[in-house]
Amino acid sequence: MSIFTNRMEREGETVKAMIGLYCRDHHKLKVADCGSCSELQSYALDRLHHCPFHEGKTSCKNCPIHCYKPDIREKVRQVMRYSGPRMMLRHPVLTIFHLLDDRRKEPLSDYLKPKSVGETDEDCGGPMNEGKAS
Repeated sequence: MSIFTNRMEREGETVKAMIGLYCRDHHKLKVADCGSCSELQSYALDRLHHCPFHEGKTSCKNCPIHCYKPDIREKVRQVMRYSGPRMMLRHPVLTIFHLLDDRRKEPLSDYLKPKSVGETDEDCGGPMNEGKAS
């Protein structure tokens, strides 16, 4: 697949690039060598992989389901605030696609699944949430 045709792959590459910029400038390391940034990247990519909307998703900030834990969500916001303005110079194609993707305010209705009894909007599932108490 290509970042030009696969939204999930493109979003994953954008997350990697943004965390990479942040880590390089704040920790003077590559993500692979930085424990906190490596963990953040793994968590973000795992959440993206388990997104219930897949190709029909909005940007995470516009999503009705918040998959990230509150403390990690704040850390991702911090990374995005720092990396966002710097992305245009380093990754212009990803930046343009990210800005275009960000225009969608709601998930595409074709990708919405009817909720089963007891299912809430608080969590999107996946292995990171298996041990979570309901």
